[in-house]
Amino acid sequence: MREDEIVKACGAEVLKTSEKSLDYSFSTDTRTIKKGDIYLPLKGASFDGENFIQDALSKGALGYFTTRGKIFPSAEIVFKVPDTLRAYLELAGFYKDKIGPKVVGITGSSGKTTTKEMLYSVLSKKFNTVKTFSNHNNEIGFCQTAFQINPDTEVLIVEMGMRGLGEIELISRYAKPDIAIITNAGTSHIGRLGSLENIAKAKCEITEFLPENGVFIALNQDRIKNIVNFKGEKIYFSINDVEILEKKPSYSKFSYKGRVYELNVEGDYNIENSIAVIEAAYKLNMNYEDICGGLLSYKPIEKRWEVQEISGFKVINDSYNANPDSMKASVKTFVELYENPVVVLGNMGELGENEAEYHREVGRYLAKQNIKNVKFLTVGNLAAEIASELEKAGAWVKKFDNNESVSRYILANLNVGNTIFLKASRAVKFEEIIENLKRGKL
Repeated sequence: MREDEIVKACGAEVLKTSEKSLDYSFSTDTRTIKKGDIYLPLKGASFDGENFIQDALSKGALGYFTTRGKIFPSAEIVFKVPDTLRAYLELAGFYKDKIGPKVVGITGSSGKTTTKEMLYSVLSKKFNTVKTFSNHNNEIGFCQTAFQINPDTEVLIVEMGMRGLGEIELISRYAKPDIAIITNAGTSHIGRLGSLENIAKAKCEITEFLPENGVFIALNQDRIKNIVNFKGEKIYFSINDVEILEKKPSYSKFSYKGRVYELNVEGDYNIENSIAVIEAAYKLNMNYEDICGGLLSYKPIEKRWEVQEISGFKVINDSYNANPDSMKASVKTFVELYENPVVVLGNMGELGENEAEYHREVGRYLAKQNIKNVKFLTVGNLAAEIASELEKAGAWVKKFDNNESVSRYILANLNVGNTIFLKASRAVKFEEIIENLKRGKL
């Protein structure tokens, strides 16, 4: 962006102007800053990027943004703004609008990253597409993503996460999606938001800047339908809209609106995610053959149904994150499809004051499934609540306090013919179990 565009985008005051007419790039991190960048220092509760302006200049930055107004002599150009994060958002939004790609925004309590990756797999069959990297789905992640596009970019996929009300609205203000997708509104973050209604309200903020000729695609949930205030085209979907033709490990085949699709992943929830992808792809005028090819090309990313062979065990690691809805759905799928199943469940986080009851609810749900030949291992005090409900139903259960003790048990007692499924919140660090199994002895 040129100096005049920077001023126009964020209303910056130019404290020092460059005599050169240059296009500038931005960096918020002195560790990765490149020669010629402009340093944009962000601030947080425990850090202030403005303390590192001199470091950025010594590493080759041409200039910087400041809220304080201090001018370092070695800088070629200096901009003053009231709030550097707001400036970053305004710059990213301006740059995105300058390029002008179609924007698909995706949010949801669970499945949003999977849906984003699946949608990218499909859209990139036809379009030059850029997506949110990994789970960088907050406002800073949006800015980083927006600055990855180039004049050839045709579609931008923006994943939008949140921890409270107002956060998705903020991202949407600058992303301005043409298509907005809500995968679901469930119990994730209920400890912060207090109720399912508030969660749905937060998710529906994605429509605040959706134009009237835009499209809203969402799971067919009353809590979403009762809150969304979008007047344009709305498409609701659910697993009840499809005919499942075949289900087996790492494969699903289904019919939707008279057409057959295949996925190289299992699970009704993945079929549900793919419906949102199919609808969005058709709205972007893709053909059936490319959509089918894109869905077949999709592969889960790390820690999302990641299948590995470790020390003779087949291990499915789905421990990137967990909430009651995703835990119920994934465990149900696993015990339906795999022989000699062993389910290792850990604590779920951010569920608030009723966290123990949410864990017991998962236990009661799983107790109603076909668990006759399933071994359940739980790790942690809250996961023990799941175990207690399963025990009441006569399930085979063992409880453990930590990852090391459950790893010891697996190595000493389980048969290599078992398939092991790992599900817990990220904070539980189930990757430690993976590493312990790789070592083979503790």
